[in-house]
Amino acid sequence: MPQLIHILGLPFLMCLIMGTILAYFGIHVLKRDIVFINIAVAQVAAVGSIAAHLAFEAEEDTLISYLFSLGCVLLIAAFYAIARRKIIQISIEAVIGISYAITAAAAMFLIGIAPGHAHAEEMLAGKLLWVTWPHIVLCLIVFTVVAFCLYLFRRPLSGISENYEDAITRGLNVMWWDFVFYALLGVVITVAVRVTGVVTVFSFLIIPATVSALFSTQWRLRMLIALVATTAASLGGLLFAYYLDFSIGPAVALFLGVVLVITAMFGRFRRIHTIDKVD
Repeated sequence: MPQLIHILGLPFLMCLIMGTILAYFGIHVLKRDIVFINIAVAQVAAVGSIAAHLAFEAEEDTLISYLFSLGCVLLIAAFYAIARRKIIQISIEAVIGISYAITAAAAMFLIGIAPGHAHAEEMLAGKLLWVTWPHIVLCLIVFTVVAFCLYLFRRPLSGISENYEDAITRGLNVMWWDFVFYALLGVVITVAVRVTGVVTVFSFLIIPATVSALFSTQWRLRMLIALVATTAASLGGLLFAYYLDFSIGPAVALFLGVVLVITAMFGRFRRIHTIDKVD
């Protein structure tokens, strides 16, 4: 048991920290119908990091690497905010998909020409098993600041997530608040994806929020359900990876999927049982 805690303690703590902030963002993301925003923003952040490596031979966790990634994320946040308001011919989800395809191609091109490109590939894959206390502290600081901003701006952000057109009618500057939302999400993804990889971050963002949507429409209850799902999947995935010598990040993502399937089946059984009672 002490060895188990020693190996999996920090990865489990990191899963809980990231799962909490990403679950909140995930509820917003589902309401806004921008499911693939995480993958697109993560890819943009990767391009920034690889560019920093090319230009300055910056290592993964250096300040200049983070600054390049953050700069690219802020640019794409501004683009998405403008696109959602100004581009009416296609949906914002289509715009996000197109931007992902372009940045993915750019990332593969840069990885191919970058000296020491294995470093860039490692950055894309994540390193949850090797997470350290400095990673934990960095995430706590960044996510706490982001959470404070989300609390301060909760009314306009929630208003836009609930009803975009109504927010425009009420006179909200939707482009500005969309930029704020995308920028805050981008900051979280920039930090998180370096630790767990794109797939795991995407799973934390979407699956717990989806599980919560099966049972409630209230924000607080949805957050509670999402946190329970995150905790259960993280614990199950880490133990599965430990005992079967499996990669931790994919194992956690797999168990998030298992939790979603189980809860969906339970929700369907509950609805059928309720209908039978009524009949």
